[in-house]
This record gives sequence, structure tokens and C-alpha cells, in this order.
Amino acid sequence: MEPSVAVVILNWNGHALLEKFLPSVVKSIYGNLQLIVGDNASTDGSVAFVRENYPNIRIIENDHNYGFAEGYRKLLEQVDADYYVLLNSDVEVPENWIQPVIDQMQSDPMIAAAQPKIKWQKDKTQFEYAGAAGGYLDLHGFPFCKGRLFDTVEPDHQQYNQAGEIFWASGAALFIKSKQWKEVGGLDPDFFAHMEEIDLCWRLKNLGYKIVYCPDAEVYHVGGGTLNANNPYKTYLNFRNNLIILQKNLPLADAYSRVFIRMCLDFIAWIHFLVQGKTDFAFAVNKAHWHFLKSLSTNAKKRTAKQISFSKHTGQYPSSIVYAYFIKKIRSFSQLKF
Repeated sequence: MEPSVAVVILNWNGHALLEKFLPSVVKSIYGNLQLIVGDNASTDGSVAFVRENYPNIRIIENDHNYGFAEGYRKLLEQVDADYYVLLNSDVEVPENWIQPVIDQMQSDPMIAAAQPKIKWQKDKTQFEYAGAAGGYLDLHGFPFCKGRLFDTVEPDHQQYNQAGEIFWASGAALFIKSKQWKEVGGLDPDFFAHMEEIDLCWRLKNLGYKIVYCPDAEVYHVGGGTLNANNPYKTYLNFRNNLIILQKNLPLADAYSRVFIRMCLDFIAWIHFLVQGKTDFAFAVNKAHWHFLKSLSTNAKKRTAKQISFSKHTGQYPSSIVYAYFIKKIRSFSQLKF
């Protein structure tokens, strides 16, 4: 019997996105499938729209907007399935996007999470910023993707069609075994949004599990549906949460040295924002550092008993992606030397 799969879409005031993309999701071909829309107390008629037009989709309602991380935690407490698929509301899917990922994950009990190839919905010849062909971290903890370095997104010429391990799988279309989700406690609610999937994957890797990329399935993501790149709040979340994942998941001695280096690099970004006249973004970096420092003791308590050396993780780039991109002018993942 096929393992059961629950595709869970977390919605907050996404009526237009649901109207546009749910039709593709309901056409998904998989034998043992649940489709669920979880709502974070929307006020735009989203729930009524789904209830009226898709009576076979289960609706779970949260009592207010808990954000991405806590929103999914509360939803998945009420879902019984072998696999969870966390799917963004702004993702279009082809019919056979589930089976290839499940087949790959079923092939190895140590695979805990995976992502398909993620391409841009507005131009399906391009990879998409949020996930592309799988996530990586450089030696300073900066995230990037196979197929996307900073703001440079590559066209898909089938150059990354080899399945394999990555560091993190994108939350835009994240497949995870429910057993491992429960083992690590799911997403950290203190993240609210952004990089919570990196933290989740890192905690799984510290327990010896694998995170993989499946090129035999692909989805099409709009991106920026909740917070766009020009939002200082997104800058705040990214800078704060990036420091948190380093503190939580690195071996202790390594954590403090890398956090110190990252804060110094963040200071350079702060100067850059000021020079550009982006004072809101400079303030967001200040706020991120302040809130990170205030939460040091809280995050220290979340550290598990087991942290693997950063250099031993598959998907870790042993150099600086900042140096490679801005100084060496590298613009494609294939040019990086691992």
C-alpha cells in the first residue's frame, strides 16, 4: 500500500492565490492523498471560497495568524499521514509531482525531507529564488541554492538533474516524513517566518538524517507572496533568524566564533544600507541583532545534545559565497568548487 501523503497549504488572506493555484493542486495524481488548507485567521473570504468550491478539501482553521512556523505546527498536530507536504499557496503543480519524491524518500529510511525542482511560475524556463535545485550553506552560514546565487537565478538547462543530498529543502514545497517531523518537534515557532525550514533540516541532519533533492518532480512558484524583497521586516527576519540557526545547530565552540563573524559581516551590510539611503533596512539589521542577543538564553535551551561538525555536513560550501559572488563574480552554482 502506498504511504499516505497530506498536502497542507497554509493560507493567510490568500484568496486570489488559492483561486489561481488550487485547480492545479486538486488535479494531483497520487493514490493515498489528503488535500488540506490550513487557515491563519484570514479576513478575505479565503475559507468560504475553499468550502464552497472545493468541498473535498479539508479545512483546518487557526484562531489567529501564527505565521508560517507556528501555523504549520498547529495544523499538523491535527493531520494523520506518513508524509507531510508543506506547499505554499502561490505554487502551481503538474499532475505527477508527488510520486517521484515519495519514491526517492522511500528508497532510504535515513531520508527525512526532500524538495522537488522549484521553477519560476512566471517563466518556467527559470529556476525560482526560494528553492531552485536545493539549498546549501556557506562557511559563514549564508544560504543559497543550486541554481540561485543571491539575486542571480539561472535558467534550467537540465544542468542540475542529478538527485542527491542537499543541506536544506525549501519550505515552498517541503516533503517530510511525519515521524521525523514529530521527532524534532517540527518548525521552531520563534522564527515566525523565513529560514525556519533551514533550521528544521539542520536539526534533522544533526541526528544523522538526509535531506535530498528530487529533479524528477518539479513545481512552479510565484515567490514573494507574503513578504517581498523590499520589505524591511523581511530583512529583519532574515538577519535575526540566520544568527539563530547558527547558535542552535553548530557545535558550541564553533557557534560562537561563527556568530561573531556573521555579526561583523552584517555590520558591513548595515553600512551598505546607510550609504544607499535605506535607513529602514539599516534599522532592521539593528533590530535583528538586538532581538537575537535578547534571545540568546532562550535559543541556548533549544540546542540538542548532538551537533555534528559543520564541515562534515553534505551541502556545506567550504568557502564564502559572498566572496565568490561579489569579488570573484561567480554567477552559477556549477562554477563553485566544493
